Amino acid sequence: MDTHEMENGMDALYPRLLVDDFAACAAFYEAALRELLGVGPAKVLPEAAYADWDLGGEKVLVLMGRDTVAAAVGTAGSPPARDRDRSMLVFRVDDVDAAAKALLELGASPVTEPRDRPEWGPGLRTAHLRDPDGNLLELQSY
Repeated sequence: MDTHEMENGMDALYPRLLVDDFAACAAFYEAALRELLGVGPAKVLPEAAYADWDLGGEKVLVLMGRDTVAAAVGTAGSPPARDRDRSMLVFRVDDVDAAAKALLELGASPVTEPRDRPEWGPGLRTAHLRDPDGNLLELQSY
């Protein structure tokens, strides 16, 4: 990705909080981000346990249900819910397969193979990995 693309709002990197009580967290962050930053949500999809906020053309926060992510990355049911991931960093990349290969070569551990996820959005492709300390990463292109 070149710097020109980054300057035009590519959501290159953003945090995603994985929450148990989506409704309560969505209401909290909707009010908090409106109060603190003067922004409302760009999208709230309660049925998908998904919400996001943009500021200055860039995504600044995403909320997603922990159970949804646990099912996607194969951690549902084990370990106990309280021990599952609470956040992830999401990288938007041009080529998920090439980016996954590069991160694996740098020492990341695979979680899910690159795959298309039309249920998450048209043309969306993802891969999930863990950094050397076990933090969950998502690579995505669309």
